[in-house]
Amino acid sequence: MLSDRARPIVKATLPVVGQHIEEIANRFYAHMFAAHPEFHDGMFNRGNQAAGSQPKALAGSVAVFASAMLADPPEIPDRLLTRIAHKHASLGIRPDQYQIVGDHLRWAIGDALGDAVTPEVAAAWDEVYWLMAYALIRQERGLYSARGVTPERVWRQWRVAGKVHETDDVVTFVMRRIDDRPVKTSLPGQYVSVLVRMPDGMRQPRQYSLVRADDGEHRYLAVKRAQRGEVSNFLHDQVHVGDELTMSVPYGDVVLDDSGRPVVFASAGIGIAPMAGMISHLVTAGSHLDVTVLHADTEERSFPLRRQLVEDLAHLPKSNLYLWYENGAETDLPVTAVFDGTMSLGQAELPEDAVYCLCGPLGFLQAVRGALIERGVAPADIQYEMFGPDLWQADRE
Repeated sequence: MLSDRARPIVKATLPVVGQHIEEIANRFYAHMFAAHPEFHDGMFNRGNQAAGSQPKALAGSVAVFASAMLADPPEIPDRLLTRIAHKHASLGIRPDQYQIVGDHLRWAIGDALGDAVTPEVAAAWDEVYWLMAYALIRQERGLYSARGVTPERVWRQWRVAGKVHETDDVVTFVMRRIDDRPVKTSLPGQYVSVLVRMPDGMRQPRQYSLVRADDGEHRYLAVKRAQRGEVSNFLHDQVHVGDELTMSVPYGDVVLDDSGRPVVFASAGIGIAPMAGMISHLVTAGSHLDVTVLHADTEERSFPLRRQLVEDLAHLPKSNLYLWYENGAETDLPVTAVFDGTMSLGQAELPEDAVYCLCGPLGFLQAVRGALIERGVAPADIQYEMFGPDLWQADRE
Protein backbone atom coordinates (compact mmCIF):
# COMPACT_ATOMS: atom_id res chain seq x y z
CA MET A 1 0.00 0.00 0.00
CA LEU A 2 1.19 3.51 -0.75
CA SER A 3 1.50 5.72 2.33
CA ASP A 4 -0.97 8.54 2.85
CA ARG A 5 1.88 10.97 2.18
CA ALA A 6 2.97 9.37 -1.09
CA ARG A 7 -0.44 8.59 -2.57
CA PRO A 8 -1.54 12.14 -3.56
CA ILE A 9 1.94 12.93 -4.89
CA VAL A 10 2.01 9.82 -7.11
CA LYS A 11 -1.53 10.56 -8.29
CA ALA A 12 -0.64 14.15 -9.19
CA THR A 13 2.62 13.25 -10.94
CA LEU A 14 1.63 10.02 -12.67
CA PRO A 15 0.49 11.82 -15.87
CA VAL A 16 3.83 13.61 -16.34
CA VAL A 17 5.85 10.54 -15.33
CA GLY A 18 3.73 8.44 -17.72
CA GLN A 19 4.30 10.97 -20.49
CA HIS A 20 8.08 10.64 -20.07
CA ILE A 21 8.27 7.03 -18.91
CA GLU A 22 10.03 5.66 -22.01
CA GLU A 23 12.57 8.48 -21.90
CA ILE A 24 13.12 7.71 -18.21
CA ALA A 25 13.61 4.02 -18.98
CA ASN A 26 16.13 4.74 -21.75
CA ARG A 27 18.14 7.07 -19.53
CA PHE A 28 17.96 4.53 -16.70
CA TYR A 29 19.48 1.71 -18.75
CA ALA A 30 22.22 3.91 -20.25
CA HIS A 31 23.21 5.22 -16.81
CA MET A 32 23.11 1.81 -15.13
CA PHE A 33 25.15 0.07 -17.84
CA ALA A 34 27.76 2.86 -17.71
CA ALA A 35 28.15 2.30 -13.96
CA HIS A 36 27.78 -1.49 -14.08
CA PRO A 37 29.06 -2.82 -17.41
CA GLU A 38 29.04 -6.30 -15.88
CA PHE A 39 25.23 -6.25 -16.24
CA HIS A 40 25.76 -6.61 -19.99
CA ASP A 41 27.28 -10.03 -19.33
CA GLY A 42 24.67 -12.73 -18.87
CA MET A 43 21.76 -10.67 -17.56
CA PHE A 44 20.19 -8.44 -20.22
CA ASN A 45 19.20 -9.30 -23.79
CA ARG A 46 21.09 -6.71 -25.80
CA GLY A 47 18.90 -7.39 -28.82
CA ASN A 48 15.87 -6.19 -26.85
CA GLN A 49 17.89 -3.23 -25.60
CA ALA A 50 18.86 -2.22 -29.13
CA ALA A 51 15.29 -2.61 -30.39
CA GLY A 52 13.94 -0.57 -27.47
CA SER A 53 11.50 -3.26 -26.39
CA GLN A 54 13.09 -3.82 -22.97
CA PRO A 55 12.92 -0.14 -21.93
CA LYS A 56 9.32 0.00 -23.15
CA ALA A 57 8.44 -3.10 -21.12
CA LEU A 58 10.04 -1.67 -17.98
CA ALA A 59 8.27 1.65 -18.47
CA GLY A 60 4.92 -0.02 -18.98
CA SER A 61 5.35 -2.27 -15.95
CA VAL A 62 6.17 0.61 -13.60
CA ALA A 63 3.25 2.68 -14.91
CA VAL A 64 0.83 -0.25 -14.56
CA PHE A 65 2.03 -0.95 -11.02
CA ALA A 66 1.70 2.72 -9.98
CA SER A 67 -1.81 2.90 -11.44
CA ALA A 68 -2.78 -0.25 -9.55
CA MET A 69 -1.53 1.26 -6.29
CA LEU A 70 -3.78 4.27 -6.90
CA ALA A 71 -6.91 2.18 -7.43
CA ASP A 72 -9.55 2.17 -4.71
CA PRO A 73 -9.02 -0.26 -3.14
CA PRO A 74 -5.41 -0.70 -4.27
CA GLU A 75 -4.78 -3.72 -6.49
CA ILE A 76 -1.70 -5.88 -6.79
CA PRO A 77 -1.21 -6.71 -10.51
CA ASP A 78 -0.44 -10.33 -9.71
CA ARG A 79 -0.14 -11.72 -13.24
CA LEU A 80 2.16 -8.89 -14.31
CA LEU A 81 4.42 -9.47 -11.31
CA THR A 82 4.34 -13.25 -11.71
CA ARG A 83 5.40 -13.00 -15.35
CA ILE A 84 8.34 -10.74 -14.44
CA ALA A 85 9.33 -12.88 -11.44
CA HIS A 86 9.53 -16.06 -13.53
CA LYS A 87 11.73 -14.31 -16.10
CA HIS A 88 13.96 -12.94 -13.34
CA ALA A 89 14.25 -16.35 -11.67
CA SER A 90 15.28 -17.95 -14.96
CA LEU A 91 18.16 -15.46 -15.06
CA GLY A 92 19.26 -15.90 -11.44
CA ILE A 93 18.42 -12.33 -10.41
CA ARG A 94 19.46 -11.63 -6.79
CA PRO A 95 17.68 -9.44 -4.19
CA ASP A 96 20.71 -7.16 -3.77
CA GLN A 97 20.54 -6.18 -7.43
CA TYR A 98 17.25 -4.37 -6.83
CA GLN A 99 19.10 -1.68 -4.88
CA ILE A 100 21.30 -0.94 -7.89
CA VAL A 101 18.26 -0.78 -10.19
CA GLY A 102 16.41 1.48 -7.73
CA ASP A 103 19.33 3.90 -7.45
CA HIS A 104 19.62 4.33 -11.19
CA LEU A 105 15.88 4.55 -11.75
CA ARG A 106 15.69 7.34 -9.17
CA TRP A 107 18.50 9.16 -11.00
CA ALA A 108 16.77 8.72 -14.37
CA ILE A 109 13.48 10.19 -13.12
CA GLY A 110 15.31 13.25 -11.79
CA ASP A 111 17.40 13.60 -14.94
CA ALA A 112 14.38 13.40 -17.24
CA LEU A 113 12.02 15.64 -15.28
CA GLY A 114 14.49 18.11 -13.79
CA ASP A 115 13.22 20.59 -11.21
CA ALA A 116 9.78 18.99 -11.19
CA VAL A 117 11.28 16.17 -9.10
CA THR A 118 11.28 17.67 -5.62
CA PRO A 119 12.53 15.60 -2.68
CA GLU A 120 8.90 14.76 -1.90
CA VAL A 121 8.23 13.56 -5.46
CA ALA A 122 11.42 11.51 -5.47
CA ALA A 123 10.49 9.89 -2.15
CA ALA A 124 6.96 9.05 -3.36
CA TRP A 125 8.21 7.32 -6.53
CA ASP A 126 10.91 5.58 -4.55
CA GLU A 127 8.07 4.13 -2.47
CA VAL A 128 6.34 2.88 -5.65
CA TYR A 129 9.53 1.23 -6.81
CA TRP A 130 10.23 -0.56 -3.54
CA LEU A 131 6.65 -1.80 -3.22
CA MET A 132 7.09 -3.38 -6.65
CA ALA A 133 10.62 -4.59 -5.92
CA TYR A 134 9.74 -6.27 -2.63
CA ALA A 135 6.73 -7.95 -4.23
CA LEU A 136 9.04 -9.38 -6.92
CA ILE A 137 11.72 -10.37 -4.42
CA ARG A 138 9.15 -12.33 -2.41
CA GLN A 139 7.87 -14.14 -5.50
CA GLU A 140 11.37 -14.89 -6.74
CA ARG A 141 12.41 -16.24 -3.35
CA GLY A 142 9.48 -18.64 -3.53
CA LEU A 143 10.37 -19.68 -7.10
CA TYR A 144 13.96 -20.44 -6.14
CA SER A 145 12.83 -22.36 -3.07
CA ALA A 146 10.33 -24.42 -5.08
CA ARG A 147 13.15 -25.51 -7.41
CA GLY A 148 15.57 -26.13 -4.55
CA VAL A 149 18.11 -23.66 -5.92
CA THR A 150 19.70 -20.33 -5.10
CA PRO A 151 20.17 -17.63 -7.76
CA GLU A 152 23.73 -18.85 -8.27
CA ARG A 153 22.56 -22.47 -8.70
CA VAL A 154 19.95 -21.73 -11.37
CA TRP A 155 22.51 -22.52 -14.06
CA ARG A 156 23.82 -25.90 -15.11
CA GLN A 157 25.83 -27.40 -17.97
CA TRP A 158 24.10 -29.68 -20.49
CA ARG A 159 25.41 -31.48 -23.56
CA VAL A 160 23.82 -31.31 -27.01
CA ALA A 161 22.73 -34.90 -27.74
CA GLY A 162 20.88 -34.11 -30.96
CA LYS A 163 19.71 -31.42 -33.36
CA VAL A 164 16.41 -32.11 -35.13
CA HIS A 165 15.66 -29.85 -38.10
CA GLU A 166 11.92 -29.24 -37.86
CA THR A 167 11.74 -26.67 -40.69
CA ASP A 168 14.20 -24.53 -42.63
CA ASP A 169 14.47 -22.15 -39.68
CA VAL A 170 13.52 -24.18 -36.57
CA VAL A 171 15.76 -26.71 -34.82
CA THR A 172 14.93 -28.77 -31.75
CA PHE A 173 17.94 -29.14 -29.49
CA VAL A 174 18.01 -32.40 -27.52
CA MET A 175 19.97 -31.65 -24.34
CA ARG A 176 21.32 -34.34 -22.00
CA ARG A 177 22.47 -33.82 -18.44
CA ILE A 178 26.17 -34.38 -17.74
CA ASP A 179 26.26 -34.50 -13.94
CA ASP A 180 24.55 -36.41 -11.15
CA ARG A 181 22.28 -33.62 -9.93
CA PRO A 182 18.58 -34.56 -10.20
CA VAL A 183 16.67 -33.01 -13.08
CA LYS A 184 13.84 -30.90 -11.67
CA THR A 185 10.64 -31.69 -13.57
CA SER A 186 9.28 -28.85 -15.65
CA LEU A 187 5.64 -27.84 -15.65
CA PRO A 188 3.86 -28.17 -19.01
CA GLY A 189 4.40 -24.97 -20.96
CA GLN A 190 7.54 -23.72 -19.21
CA TYR A 191 10.80 -22.48 -20.71
CA VAL A 192 14.50 -22.46 -19.85
CA SER A 193 17.04 -19.70 -20.23
CA VAL A 194 20.07 -20.55 -22.34
CA LEU A 195 23.27 -18.61 -21.63
CA VAL A 196 25.54 -18.40 -24.68
CA ARG A 197 29.04 -16.90 -24.82
CA MET A 198 29.18 -14.81 -27.98
CA PRO A 199 32.27 -14.25 -30.16
CA ASP A 200 32.97 -10.92 -28.40
CA GLY A 201 33.20 -12.74 -25.05
CA MET A 202 29.89 -11.49 -23.65
CA ARG A 203 27.31 -14.03 -22.48
CA GLN A 204 23.80 -13.52 -23.78
CA PRO A 205 20.65 -15.12 -22.26
CA ARG A 206 17.60 -16.19 -24.23
CA GLN A 207 14.47 -18.09 -23.23
CA TYR A 208 13.27 -21.13 -25.21
CA SER A 209 10.16 -23.24 -24.66
CA LEU A 210 10.47 -26.87 -23.64
CA VAL A 211 8.65 -28.84 -26.33
CA ARG A 212 8.57 -32.32 -24.76
CA ALA A 213 7.85 -33.73 -21.33
CA ASP A 214 10.96 -34.44 -19.25
CA ASP A 215 12.31 -37.99 -19.03
CA GLY A 216 14.78 -37.38 -16.21
CA GLU A 217 17.78 -37.18 -18.54
CA HIS A 218 16.88 -34.83 -21.38
CA ARG A 219 15.36 -31.48 -22.16
CA TYR A 220 14.02 -30.57 -25.62
CA LEU A 221 13.92 -26.95 -26.72
CA ALA A 222 12.92 -25.44 -30.06
CA VAL A 223 15.00 -22.55 -31.43
CA LYS A 224 13.79 -20.47 -34.35
CA ARG A 225 16.43 -18.65 -36.37
CA ALA A 226 15.62 -14.95 -36.16
CA GLN A 227 16.74 -12.80 -39.07
CA ARG A 228 18.98 -10.64 -36.87
CA GLY A 229 19.04 -12.87 -33.81
CA GLU A 230 22.65 -13.17 -32.71
CA VAL A 231 21.95 -16.03 -30.27
CA SER A 232 19.56 -18.05 -32.44
CA ASN A 233 21.91 -17.82 -35.42
CA PHE A 234 24.87 -18.81 -33.25
CA LEU A 235 22.97 -21.83 -31.90
CA HIS A 236 21.92 -22.93 -35.38
CA ASP A 237 25.32 -22.47 -37.01
CA GLN A 238 27.97 -22.85 -34.31
CA VAL A 239 26.60 -25.27 -31.71
CA HIS A 240 26.86 -28.95 -32.65
CA VAL A 241 26.18 -32.37 -31.17
CA GLY A 242 28.65 -32.96 -28.34
CA ASP A 243 28.96 -29.26 -27.42
CA GLU A 244 27.88 -27.98 -24.02
CA LEU A 245 25.36 -25.26 -23.24
CA THR A 246 24.53 -23.47 -20.00
CA MET A 247 20.81 -23.73 -19.18
CA SER A 248 18.63 -22.65 -16.28
CA VAL A 249 16.10 -24.70 -14.40
CA PRO A 250 12.59 -24.36 -15.91
CA TYR A 251 10.38 -21.38 -15.21
CA GLY A 252 7.33 -19.74 -16.78
CA ASP A 253 3.88 -18.82 -15.50
CA VAL A 254 1.83 -19.89 -18.55
CA VAL A 255 1.27 -23.55 -17.73
CA LEU A 256 -1.41 -26.10 -18.45
CA ASP A 257 -4.64 -25.68 -16.49
CA ASP A 258 -5.24 -28.69 -14.22
CA SER A 259 -8.94 -28.12 -13.56
CA GLY A 260 -10.02 -30.89 -15.95
CA ARG A 261 -11.86 -28.46 -18.23
CA PRO A 262 -11.48 -28.76 -22.02
CA VAL A 263 -8.45 -26.88 -23.32
CA VAL A 264 -7.98 -25.03 -26.59
CA PHE A 265 -4.49 -24.22 -27.85
CA ALA A 266 -4.25 -21.43 -30.43
CA SER A 267 -0.88 -20.68 -31.99
CA ALA A 268 0.87 -19.20 -34.99
CA GLY A 269 4.34 -20.04 -36.27
CA ILE A 270 6.86 -20.89 -33.54
CA GLY A 271 4.10 -20.13 -31.03
CA ILE A 272 3.33 -23.85 -31.29
CA ALA A 273 6.41 -24.57 -29.10
CA PRO A 274 4.90 -24.19 -25.59
CA MET A 275 1.70 -25.85 -26.84
CA ALA A 276 3.69 -28.87 -28.02
CA GLY A 277 5.26 -29.08 -24.57
CA MET A 278 1.86 -29.05 -22.87
CA ILE A 279 0.46 -31.70 -25.21
CA SER A 280 3.52 -33.89 -24.68
CA HIS A 281 2.89 -33.74 -20.93
CA LEU A 282 -0.75 -34.77 -21.49
CA VAL A 283 0.36 -37.82 -23.47
CA THR A 284 2.89 -38.80 -20.82
CA ALA A 285 0.18 -38.52 -18.17
CA GLY A 286 -2.25 -40.68 -20.17
CA SER A 287 -4.75 -37.84 -20.22
CA HIS A 288 -8.31 -38.11 -21.55
CA LEU A 289 -8.73 -34.32 -21.61
CA ASP A 290 -10.76 -32.74 -24.41
CA VAL A 291 -8.04 -30.99 -26.48
CA THR A 292 -8.49 -28.69 -29.50
CA VAL A 293 -5.49 -27.33 -31.36
CA LEU A 294 -5.80 -24.31 -33.67
CA HIS A 295 -2.65 -23.43 -35.61
CA ALA A 296 -1.90 -20.83 -38.27
CA ASP A 297 1.15 -20.84 -40.54
CA THR A 298 2.37 -19.84 -43.96
CA GLU A 299 2.26 -23.38 -45.33
CA GLU A 300 2.77 -26.93 -44.15
CA ARG A 301 6.54 -27.08 -44.58
CA SER A 302 6.94 -24.02 -42.34
CA PHE A 303 4.80 -25.55 -39.54
CA PRO A 304 7.28 -26.37 -36.74
CA LEU A 305 6.95 -29.56 -34.66
CA ARG A 306 4.07 -30.78 -36.82
CA ARG A 307 5.23 -34.43 -36.82
CA GLN A 308 5.57 -34.53 -33.05
CA LEU A 309 2.22 -32.78 -32.64
CA VAL A 310 0.15 -35.15 -34.79
CA GLU A 311 1.84 -38.18 -33.22
CA ASP A 312 0.99 -36.92 -29.74
CA LEU A 313 -2.58 -36.00 -30.66
CA ALA A 314 -3.08 -39.57 -31.92
CA HIS A 315 -2.62 -40.68 -28.30
CA LEU A 316 -5.25 -38.26 -27.01
CA PRO A 317 -8.69 -39.78 -27.73
CA LYS A 318 -10.56 -36.47 -27.45
CA SER A 319 -8.46 -34.23 -29.69
CA ASN A 320 -9.02 -32.10 -32.79
CA LEU A 321 -6.56 -30.24 -35.01
CA TYR A 322 -7.57 -27.25 -37.16
CA LEU A 323 -5.06 -25.60 -39.49
CA TRP A 324 -4.95 -22.32 -41.43
CA TYR A 325 -2.33 -21.87 -44.16
CA GLU A 326 -1.84 -18.53 -45.90
CA ASN A 327 -0.56 -20.20 -49.07
CA GLY A 328 -3.46 -22.59 -49.55
CA ALA A 329 -5.48 -25.26 -47.72
CA GLU A 330 -3.31 -28.25 -48.56
CA THR A 331 -2.10 -30.78 -46.00
CA ASP A 332 -0.85 -34.34 -45.67
CA LEU A 333 -1.52 -34.37 -41.94
CA PRO A 334 -4.47 -36.12 -40.25
CA VAL A 335 -6.50 -33.04 -39.33
CA THR A 336 -10.07 -32.19 -38.42
CA ALA A 337 -10.04 -29.41 -41.02
CA VAL A 338 -7.66 -27.17 -42.94
CA PHE A 339 -8.48 -23.70 -44.26
CA ASP A 340 -6.95 -21.14 -46.59
CA GLY A 341 -5.98 -17.80 -45.09
CA THR A 342 -5.65 -16.53 -41.54
CA MET A 343 -7.24 -18.06 -38.46
CA SER A 344 -10.97 -17.56 -38.03
CA LEU A 345 -12.49 -19.01 -34.87
CA GLY A 346 -15.89 -19.26 -36.54
CA GLN A 347 -14.55 -22.06 -38.75
CA ALA A 348 -13.69 -24.34 -35.81
CA GLU A 349 -15.94 -26.16 -33.38
CA LEU A 350 -14.85 -25.02 -29.93
CA PRO A 351 -15.81 -26.93 -26.77
CA GLU A 352 -18.01 -25.41 -24.09
CA ASP A 353 -16.47 -24.14 -20.84
CA ALA A 354 -12.94 -24.39 -22.21
CA VAL A 355 -9.77 -22.70 -21.07
CA TYR A 356 -7.52 -21.19 -23.73
CA CYS A 357 -3.75 -20.94 -24.22
CA LEU A 358 -2.48 -18.57 -26.91
CA CYS A 359 1.00 -18.03 -28.33
CA GLY A 360 2.18 -16.19 -31.42
CA PRO A 361 2.96 -12.70 -32.74
CA LEU A 362 1.32 -9.74 -31.02
CA GLY A 363 -1.18 -9.07 -33.81
CA PHE A 364 -2.26 -12.70 -33.76
CA LEU A 365 -2.68 -12.67 -29.97
CA GLN A 366 -4.74 -9.49 -30.05
CA ALA A 367 -7.01 -10.78 -32.82
CA VAL A 368 -7.66 -14.20 -31.27
CA ARG A 369 -8.09 -12.93 -27.72
CA GLY A 370 -10.46 -10.22 -28.94
CA ALA A 371 -12.52 -12.75 -30.90
CA LEU A 372 -12.74 -15.05 -27.86
CA ILE A 373 -13.92 -12.25 -25.60
CA GLU A 374 -16.54 -11.29 -28.21
CA ARG A 375 -17.75 -14.91 -28.06
CA GLY A 376 -18.22 -14.55 -24.30
CA VAL A 377 -15.04 -16.23 -23.04
CA ALA A 378 -13.95 -14.72 -19.73
CA PRO A 379 -10.55 -12.99 -19.87
CA ALA A 380 -9.50 -15.05 -16.83
CA ASP A 381 -9.88 -18.19 -18.96
CA ILE A 382 -7.39 -16.94 -21.58
CA GLN A 383 -3.67 -17.33 -20.97
CA TYR A 384 -1.13 -16.04 -23.44
CA GLU A 385 2.61 -16.46 -23.87
CA MET A 386 4.57 -13.71 -25.55
CA PHE A 387 8.14 -14.29 -26.64
CA GLY A 388 10.30 -11.37 -25.54
CA PRO A 389 9.25 -8.43 -23.33
CA ASP A 390 5.50 -8.16 -22.82
CA LEU A 391 4.59 -4.87 -24.48
CA TRP A 392 0.88 -5.73 -24.44
CA GLN A 393 0.07 -6.60 -20.81
CA ALA A 394 -3.44 -7.66 -21.76
CA ASP A 395 -3.84 -9.30 -18.34
CA ARG A 396 -4.35 -5.80 -16.95
CA GLU A 397 -7.28 -4.97 -19.25
